[in-house]
Amino acid sequence: MESLLARPRLRVLLDHFAAIEDDRPSWRVMYPLREVLFLVVCATICSCDDYEDIVDWGEARLDFLRRYLDFHWGVPCADWLRTLMNRVDPELFSACFMAWVAECWPERQDLVAIDGKTSRRSHDRKAGQAPLHLVSAFATNSRLVLGQEAVAAKSNEIEAIPVLLDKLAQAGSLQGALVSIDAIGCNPKIAGKIVDCGADYLLAVKANQPSLRVEVERFFADAPPEAIDSHLDLDKGHGRIEDRRVFVSRDIDWLNGQRRFPGEHRFPKIAAVAKVETRTQLADRCRRETRFFIASRPMTAKDMADAVRGHWGIENSLHWVLDVTFREDLSRLRKGHGAKNMALVRHFALNLVRQVKDRRSIKLRRKRADRNPDYLVEILQPIAR
Repeated sequence: MESLLARPRLRVLLDHFAAIEDDRPSWRVMYPLREVLFLVVCATICSCDDYEDIVDWGEARLDFLRRYLDFHWGVPCADWLRTLMNRVDPELFSACFMAWVAECWPERQDLVAIDGKTSRRSHDRKAGQAPLHLVSAFATNSRLVLGQEAVAAKSNEIEAIPVLLDKLAQAGSLQGALVSIDAIGCNPKIAGKIVDCGADYLLAVKANQPSLRVEVERFFADAPPEAIDSHLDLDKGHGRIEDRRVFVSRDIDWLNGQRRFPGEHRFPKIAAVAKVETRTQLADRCRRETRFFIASRPMTAKDMADAVRGHWGIENSLHWVLDVTFREDLSRLRKGHGAKNMALVRHFALNLVRQVKDRRSIKLRRKRADRNPDYLVEILQPIAR
């Protein structure tokens, strides 16, 4: 066992699991929490999407699990596993996840996209419980989930985003990064929090900041050509042709001038404004859209185009994968902390599966890990540096 545990990433994973507090009396523990968490992560990697699947996989692969941990009493039944996962403190589990990511992938993240996602079938109408809504942070350059924060009942993403930012900063995941958020994050307090965390912001400006949007729109309508940097980005595929024209100005003295009315909110360290005109040619129609952005980093039009496009990696490379490949939207977990904790387990599994250097899809990697224990070992191996 020791030779296997000597592999750094695997040891880091198990050590972080061991650090999660287990409130059960030690004399009553048949299934240590570290073993349970290791079981659910490995089984989730191997295409198991509910507790019954996880237990069945664990019983079939008990010899594999015992290479790494004792599993003296085997694996718990599905009801016992459900009870254990409902009791794990999601705050401690989330802190464990963020610390694990920061230790395994310490390199600076260039673009961190933040966006929310709802697990649509996790609601409980009888109890008046809304579905679980998580705000996630996704490093688009390395395609890693960095952290997540659940939106509290009767609250919204505006309350959850600053909490998530604080946790990411504590884990060291924000220093020097560019944090992109859609319009809901276009808020002076959130912008200030990002700057305080040592990062820069890129925020979409929409109807929630009407005066700011009108002024930015008017500026681009009247600005002289020499004040604007532009870039054309063409994209062709999936039955459509899309061109994005990006216009950026780092001349923002007008935005910080004294002509503003008293009491108006100001965004800290704003350094650039941008307009993105998108024209999408489909088979039967043409769609046009104009969006506006503000940033605290003095970006070129090319850099702005890359960042705006990169933000949507959180939709395509995280949310879509969780819904389609991990079937997160079909999960009916609704009691205790099970829904939050299993969402974290899927993030553990996705980060690990993504690091394999082959040409298989995420779906095929999960299936192959189920069929071939050696491939699962490869997923658990440390990253080559």
